[in-house]
Amino acid sequence: MAQNNIPLIPRKPEWLKIKIPKAQAHKHVNGLVISKKLHTICESGNCPNAGDCWERGTATFMILGDICTRSCKFCNVKTGKPLPVDTDEPTKVATSVKELELKHCVITSVDRDDLPDGGVAIWVKTIEEIKRLNPKTTIEVLIPDFDGKQDLIQQIIDAKPEVISHNLETVERLTPIVRSRAKYNTSLSVIKQIAKSGLVAKSGIMLGLDETFDEVLKTMDDLRKVNCKVLTIGQYLQPTRQHYPVKAYIHPDKFKEYETIGLNKGFSYVESSPLVRSSYKADMHVNA
Repeated sequence: MAQNNIPLIPRKPEWLKIKIPKAQAHKHVNGLVISKKLHTICESGNCPNAGDCWERGTATFMILGDICTRSCKFCNVKTGKPLPVDTDEPTKVATSVKELELKHCVITSVDRDDLPDGGVAIWVKTIEEIKRLNPKTTIEVLIPDFDGKQDLIQQIIDAKPEVISHNLETVERLTPIVRSRAKYNTSLSVIKQIAKSGLVAKSGIMLGLDETFDEVLKTMDDLRKVNCKVLTIGQYLQPTRQHYPVKAYIHPDKFKEYETIGLNKGFSYVESSPLVRSSYKADMHVNA
Protein backbone atom coordinates (compact mmCIF):
# COMPACT_ATOMS: atom_id res chain seq x y z
CA MET A 1 0.00 0.00 0.00
CA ALA A 2 1.18 3.53 -0.75
CA GLN A 3 2.15 5.61 2.26
CA ASN A 4 1.79 9.35 2.76
CA ASN A 5 -0.26 9.55 -0.46
CA ILE A 6 2.80 8.61 -2.55
CA PRO A 7 1.74 6.11 -5.24
CA LEU A 8 3.55 2.82 -5.49
CA ILE A 9 5.85 2.58 -8.52
CA PRO A 10 6.45 -0.84 -10.07
CA ARG A 11 9.94 -2.23 -9.47
CA LYS A 12 12.18 -1.72 -12.50
CA PRO A 13 12.75 -5.07 -14.26
CA GLU A 14 16.07 -6.54 -15.41
CA TRP A 15 15.52 -5.68 -19.07
CA LEU A 16 15.66 -1.96 -18.28
CA LYS A 17 19.26 -1.92 -17.13
CA ILE A 18 20.89 0.94 -19.02
CA LYS A 19 24.14 0.52 -20.91
CA ILE A 20 26.77 3.06 -19.86
CA PRO A 21 28.05 5.12 -22.82
CA LYS A 22 31.53 4.14 -23.98
CA ALA A 23 33.99 6.42 -22.25
CA GLN A 24 35.94 7.64 -25.28
CA ALA A 25 32.89 8.56 -27.35
CA HIS A 26 31.17 10.13 -24.35
CA LYS A 27 34.20 12.25 -23.47
CA HIS A 28 34.64 13.47 -27.05
CA VAL A 29 31.03 14.48 -27.64
CA ASN A 30 30.46 15.91 -24.18
CA GLY A 31 33.67 17.95 -24.27
CA LEU A 32 32.80 19.52 -27.60
CA VAL A 33 29.26 20.33 -26.51
CA ILE A 34 30.51 22.04 -23.34
CA SER A 35 33.20 24.02 -25.15
CA LYS A 36 30.67 25.43 -27.64
CA LYS A 37 27.96 25.94 -25.00
CA LEU A 38 25.59 23.64 -26.84
CA HIS A 39 23.02 21.14 -25.58
CA THR A 40 22.24 17.55 -26.51
CA ILE A 41 19.03 15.73 -25.73
CA CYS A 42 21.31 12.73 -25.12
CA GLU A 43 22.31 14.47 -21.88
CA SER A 44 19.22 16.56 -21.07
CA GLY A 45 16.91 13.61 -21.64
CA ASN A 46 19.17 11.02 -19.97
CA CYS A 47 18.96 8.90 -23.12
CA PRO A 48 19.93 5.25 -22.50
CA ASN A 49 21.21 4.88 -26.08
CA ALA A 50 23.68 7.77 -26.12
CA GLY A 51 26.75 5.55 -26.29
CA ASP A 52 25.32 3.42 -29.10
CA CYS A 53 24.31 6.46 -31.17
CA TRP A 54 27.68 8.17 -30.74
CA GLU A 55 29.47 5.01 -31.81
CA ARG A 56 27.21 4.86 -34.91
CA GLY A 57 28.23 8.39 -35.89
CA THR A 58 24.93 9.97 -34.86
CA ALA A 59 24.18 12.63 -32.26
CA THR A 60 21.13 14.67 -31.28
CA PHE A 61 21.56 18.39 -30.66
CA MET A 62 18.99 20.47 -28.84
CA ILE A 63 18.76 24.06 -30.12
CA LEU A 64 17.14 27.23 -28.78
CA GLY A 65 18.52 26.73 -25.28
CA ASP A 66 17.73 24.19 -22.60
CA ILE A 67 14.72 25.86 -20.94
CA CYS A 68 11.28 24.96 -22.30
CA THR A 69 8.17 27.12 -22.11
CA ARG A 70 6.03 24.01 -21.59
CA SER A 71 5.93 21.64 -18.63
CA CYS A 72 4.93 18.21 -19.87
CA LYS A 73 4.65 15.74 -17.01
CA PHE A 74 6.93 13.13 -18.61
CA CYS A 75 9.81 15.39 -19.64
CA ASN A 76 13.04 16.08 -17.75
CA VAL A 77 14.02 19.20 -19.72
CA LYS A 78 14.00 22.35 -17.59
CA THR A 79 10.91 24.55 -17.81
CA GLY A 80 10.59 28.28 -17.21
CA LYS A 81 11.53 31.55 -18.90
CA PRO A 82 14.09 30.85 -21.64
CA LEU A 83 17.21 32.90 -22.21
CA PRO A 84 17.56 35.09 -25.33
CA VAL A 85 18.19 33.24 -28.58
CA ASP A 86 21.84 32.65 -29.51
CA THR A 87 21.99 33.75 -33.15
CA ASP A 88 25.38 32.05 -33.54
CA GLU A 89 23.99 28.69 -32.46
CA PRO A 90 23.29 27.38 -36.00
CA THR A 91 26.94 27.79 -36.98
CA LYS A 92 28.14 26.30 -33.68
CA VAL A 93 25.98 23.22 -34.25
CA ALA A 94 27.10 22.88 -37.87
CA THR A 95 30.79 23.12 -36.98
CA SER A 96 30.28 20.56 -34.19
CA VAL A 97 28.71 18.16 -36.68
CA LYS A 98 31.78 18.63 -38.86
CA GLU A 99 34.28 18.17 -36.02
CA LEU A 100 32.50 15.00 -34.88
CA GLU A 101 32.45 13.73 -38.48
CA LEU A 102 28.82 12.73 -38.09
CA LYS A 103 27.23 10.84 -40.94
CA HIS A 104 23.79 11.67 -39.59
CA CYS A 105 22.58 14.24 -37.09
CA VAL A 106 19.30 14.81 -35.32
CA ILE A 107 18.22 18.29 -34.29
CA THR A 108 15.51 18.91 -31.74
CA SER A 109 14.55 21.85 -29.55
CA VAL A 110 12.70 23.02 -26.52
CA ASP A 111 9.35 24.71 -27.13
CA ARG A 112 9.76 28.45 -27.50
CA ASP A 113 6.20 29.75 -27.19
CA ASP A 114 7.74 33.05 -26.06
CA LEU A 115 8.97 33.78 -29.60
CA PRO A 116 6.61 35.10 -32.32
CA ASP A 117 7.89 32.47 -34.78
CA GLY A 118 8.38 29.74 -32.17
CA GLY A 119 12.07 29.71 -33.07
CA VAL A 120 11.58 28.70 -36.71
CA ALA A 121 14.18 31.18 -38.00
CA ILE A 122 16.87 29.46 -35.90
CA TRP A 123 15.59 26.06 -36.99
CA VAL A 124 15.89 26.95 -40.68
CA LYS A 125 19.31 28.57 -40.27
CA THR A 126 20.58 25.50 -38.39
CA ILE A 127 19.51 23.14 -41.18
CA GLU A 128 21.04 25.43 -43.81
CA GLU A 129 24.35 25.73 -41.94
CA ILE A 130 24.62 21.96 -41.41
CA LYS A 131 24.02 21.41 -45.13
CA ARG A 132 26.54 24.08 -46.06
CA LEU A 133 29.37 22.76 -43.89
CA ASN A 134 28.44 19.06 -44.05
CA PRO A 135 27.03 18.31 -47.51
CA LYS A 136 27.30 14.54 -47.00
CA THR A 137 25.62 14.49 -43.59
CA THR A 138 21.94 13.57 -43.53
CA ILE A 139 19.59 15.41 -41.18
CA GLU A 140 16.56 14.52 -39.10
CA VAL A 141 14.69 17.24 -37.26
CA LEU A 142 12.44 16.45 -34.31
CA ILE A 143 10.19 19.49 -34.15
CA PRO A 144 7.63 20.93 -31.73
CA ASP A 145 4.04 21.41 -32.90
CA PHE A 146 4.35 25.22 -33.32
CA ASP A 147 0.67 25.24 -32.24
CA GLY A 148 -0.11 23.70 -35.62
CA LYS A 149 0.75 26.88 -37.55
CA GLN A 150 1.21 25.61 -41.08
CA ASP A 151 3.25 28.59 -42.30
CA LEU A 152 5.90 27.94 -39.63
CA ILE A 153 6.02 24.19 -40.27
CA GLN A 154 6.29 24.85 -44.01
CA GLN A 155 9.48 26.86 -43.49
CA ILE A 156 11.14 23.80 -41.97
CA ILE A 157 9.82 21.60 -44.77
CA ASP A 158 11.25 24.03 -47.32
CA ALA A 159 14.70 23.71 -45.71
CA LYS A 160 14.53 20.04 -46.77
CA PRO A 161 15.99 17.91 -44.00
CA GLU A 162 15.80 14.24 -44.97
CA VAL A 163 13.43 13.31 -42.10
CA ILE A 164 10.99 15.43 -40.11
CA SER A 165 9.75 13.91 -36.87
CA HIS A 166 7.09 15.08 -34.45
CA ASN A 167 6.17 12.90 -31.50
CA LEU A 168 2.61 12.10 -30.49
CA GLU A 169 4.16 10.91 -27.20
CA THR A 170 1.09 8.98 -26.04
CA VAL A 171 -2.44 7.89 -26.91
CA GLU A 172 -5.28 10.36 -27.38
CA ARG A 173 -6.92 9.78 -23.96
CA LEU A 174 -3.72 10.51 -22.05
CA THR A 175 -2.56 13.49 -24.13
CA PRO A 176 -4.26 16.20 -22.04
CA ILE A 177 -3.00 14.54 -18.87
CA VAL A 178 0.73 14.30 -19.68
CA ARG A 179 1.27 16.99 -22.35
CA SER A 180 0.97 20.53 -21.05
CA ARG A 181 -0.23 22.35 -24.20
CA ALA A 182 -0.01 20.06 -27.21
CA LYS A 183 -3.16 18.48 -28.61
CA TYR A 184 -3.41 15.04 -30.18
CA ASN A 185 -5.17 16.17 -33.36
CA THR A 186 -2.83 19.14 -33.75
CA SER A 187 0.13 16.78 -33.68
CA LEU A 188 -1.53 14.57 -36.30
CA SER A 189 -2.06 17.61 -38.52
CA VAL A 190 1.64 18.47 -38.24
CA ILE A 191 2.61 14.95 -39.30
CA LYS A 192 0.10 15.05 -42.16
CA GLN A 193 1.61 18.28 -43.50
CA ILE A 194 5.09 16.77 -43.36
CA ALA A 195 4.01 13.60 -45.17
CA LYS A 196 2.18 15.54 -47.90
CA SER A 197 5.42 17.39 -48.66
CA GLY A 198 7.08 14.15 -49.75
CA LEU A 199 9.63 14.14 -46.93
CA VAL A 200 9.87 11.21 -44.50
CA ALA A 201 7.35 11.73 -41.68
CA LYS A 202 8.18 10.13 -38.35
CA SER A 203 6.65 9.99 -34.87
CA GLY A 204 7.12 8.31 -31.51
CA ILE A 205 5.15 7.19 -28.47
CA MET A 206 5.95 5.99 -24.95
CA LEU A 207 4.38 3.01 -23.21
CA GLY A 208 3.73 2.46 -19.52
CA LEU A 209 1.60 5.57 -19.00
CA ASP A 210 -1.64 3.57 -18.53
CA GLU A 211 -2.49 3.15 -22.21
CA THR A 212 -4.34 0.04 -23.38
CA PHE A 213 -3.42 -2.36 -26.17
CA ASP A 214 -6.35 -1.18 -28.29
CA GLU A 215 -5.38 2.47 -27.76
CA VAL A 216 -1.87 1.79 -29.03
CA LEU A 217 -3.28 0.13 -32.14
CA LYS A 218 -5.65 3.06 -32.72
CA THR A 219 -2.70 5.44 -32.42
CA MET A 220 -0.87 3.43 -35.07
CA ASP A 221 -3.94 3.64 -37.32
CA ASP A 222 -4.21 7.39 -36.79
CA LEU A 223 -0.55 7.82 -37.77
CA ARG A 224 -0.89 5.65 -40.86
CA LYS A 225 -3.95 7.65 -41.96
CA VAL A 226 -1.70 10.73 -42.21
CA ASN A 227 1.02 8.65 -43.94
CA CYS A 228 3.54 8.56 -41.12
CA LYS A 229 6.35 6.27 -42.31
CA VAL A 230 8.48 5.70 -39.19
CA LEU A 231 7.35 4.93 -35.65
CA THR A 232 9.42 4.61 -32.48
CA ILE A 233 7.97 2.96 -29.37
CA GLY A 234 9.79 2.95 -26.03
CA GLN A 235 9.20 2.49 -22.32
CA TYR A 236 8.41 5.62 -20.30
CA LEU A 237 10.80 6.07 -17.39
CA GLN A 238 9.88 8.56 -14.68
CA PRO A 239 12.70 11.18 -14.51
CA THR A 240 11.97 12.27 -10.92
CA ARG A 241 9.33 11.70 -8.24
CA GLN A 242 7.70 14.95 -9.34
CA HIS A 243 6.98 13.63 -12.83
CA TYR A 244 4.12 11.44 -14.01
CA PRO A 245 4.46 7.99 -12.42
CA VAL A 246 5.18 4.84 -14.37
CA LYS A 247 2.01 2.77 -14.41
CA ALA A 248 3.57 -0.38 -15.88
CA TYR A 249 6.80 -1.76 -17.31
CA ILE A 250 5.99 -3.35 -20.64
CA HIS A 251 7.68 -6.69 -21.40
CA PRO A 252 10.04 -6.82 -24.43
CA ASP A 253 7.81 -9.47 -26.01
CA LYS A 254 4.93 -6.99 -26.09
CA PHE A 255 7.18 -4.39 -27.74
CA LYS A 256 8.09 -6.99 -30.36
CA GLU A 257 4.41 -7.67 -30.93
CA TYR A 258 3.77 -3.96 -31.48
CA GLU A 259 6.67 -3.86 -33.95
CA THR A 260 5.18 -6.71 -35.98
CA ILE A 261 1.71 -5.14 -35.93
CA GLY A 262 3.10 -1.76 -36.97
CA LEU A 263 5.01 -3.18 -39.92
CA ASN A 264 1.88 -5.05 -41.01
CA LYS A 265 -0.04 -1.76 -40.86
CA GLY A 266 2.36 -0.24 -43.37
CA PHE A 267 5.08 1.60 -41.45
CA SER A 268 8.43 1.41 -43.22
CA TYR A 269 10.29 1.23 -39.91
CA VAL A 270 9.10 0.45 -36.40
CA GLU A 271 11.73 0.69 -33.67
CA SER A 272 10.04 -0.91 -30.67
CA SER A 273 11.77 -2.02 -27.49
CA PRO A 274 11.95 -0.80 -23.88
CA LEU A 275 15.03 1.42 -24.35
CA VAL A 276 14.09 2.88 -27.74
CA ARG A 277 14.01 6.68 -27.90
CA SER A 278 13.07 9.02 -30.75
CA SER A 279 16.48 9.17 -32.39
CA TYR A 280 17.37 5.48 -31.96
CA LYS A 281 18.82 4.15 -35.25
CA ALA A 282 17.79 7.47 -36.82
CA ASP A 283 20.39 7.12 -39.58
CA MET A 284 18.44 4.18 -41.01
CA HIS A 285 15.16 6.07 -41.23
CA VAL A 286 16.39 8.28 -44.07
CA ASN A 287 15.65 5.30 -46.31
CA ALA A 288 11.95 5.27 -45.43
